[in-house]
Amino acid sequence: MKVSSAALFLTLVSNASAFAPNTFVRTPSTGRNFNVEMAAGSEAQTAEENEVTRVSKKSQRLGFMKSDQFYRNGFKEVRKDVEGLMEGQFKSTLVDELKEKEFVIERDGVKVHLASDFGFCWGVERSIALAYEAVKHFPDRKVHITNELIHNPEVNDNLDDMNVNFIEKIGEGKKDFSVVGNKDVVILPAFGASFEEMKLFNDKDVEVVDTTCPWVSKVWNTVDTHQKKGLTSVIHGKYGHEETVATVSFCEDYICVKNMDEAKMVSDYILNKGEDKEVFLKYFKNAVSEGFDPDTMLKNVGLANQTTMYKKETRAIGQMLQKTMMEKYGPVEVGKHYMEFDTICDATQERQDAVHE
Repeated sequence: MKVSSAALFLTLVSNASAFAPNTFVRTPSTGRNFNVEMAAGSEAQTAEENEVTRVSKKSQRLGFMKSDQFYRNGFKEVRKDVEGLMEGQFKSTLVDELKEKEFVIERDGVKVHLASDFGFCWGVERSIALAYEAVKHFPDRKVHITNELIHNPEVNDNLDDMNVNFIEKIGEGKKDFSVVGNKDVVILPAFGASFEEMKLFNDKDVEVVDTTCPWVSKVWNTVDTHQKKGLTSVIHGKYGHEETVATVSFCEDYICVKNMDEAKMVSDYILNKGEDKEVFLKYFKNAVSEGFDPDTMLKNVGLANQTTMYKKETRAIGQMLQKTMMEKYGPVEVGKHYMEFDTICDATQERQDAVHE
């Protein structure tokens, strides 16, 4: 057992309180906002049509999940074997001793401390179990995975030893799915998969085992709500990270900010204190939706995040955006221009705090 490998996966989802925005919709192609109460005739009809378009990705995803070839609950007949396998791989007598001695032991004059919160969170344990069960349930099938299951070399090496094929990346944001044949099995990792990938596999004659962490799915539901409310999603995350790639695939209008500095750039732009439009768009060119117009799409925003980001920073970004909208539109109107939802997953924060302690 490699203790360091088993203790390094972190996960997080943003914290927030909900605000009730006004009822407006955005046309996906232009980003223009229309107040529904003022809309009439053809404009009202367009708003209604856009509402149908906006929810379609979530509706289709839920449709994929109802397929007989889509699995999210594992395979009971092999579960006991997988539980034994995971215990053998990840259980450590040294860790057991550290727990018994309040996470501190001393050997040959060297004192060793173990963080009181460590190891795999529930979502990661679930993903590993589902992936292992898939391999055992389909022993005669070719099994693929769209990315690393989690960011843990030991776990991914174990899957490789089980002859799971990791789909090859062939360019920026592209993968070689030509290797996936009819009747093959495809594992979706803990970070999830993009809408486009899910649709591709739904259209193919393959079995899909979805190990996506439920907290990641909760973020997807949040950005779907943003779209239905006519909000641009501000996503605290790294635009090239697998999870964020999946999340933005369920968005219409979005901008990704990786830290407080980038969030401050967004705030300054909203308040007309930052860079001009051309400079702003050049900086965020890889982190925004197609056709992004900050002049119209930053008037009404909602916050979401990549679950592996630092929770305290996500919360601080949310507070800054809320204050920005208060300064721009006044305290009474802030609820019409900014929204957060409670999608907290404390696992990352707890493990990071434990290290500091």
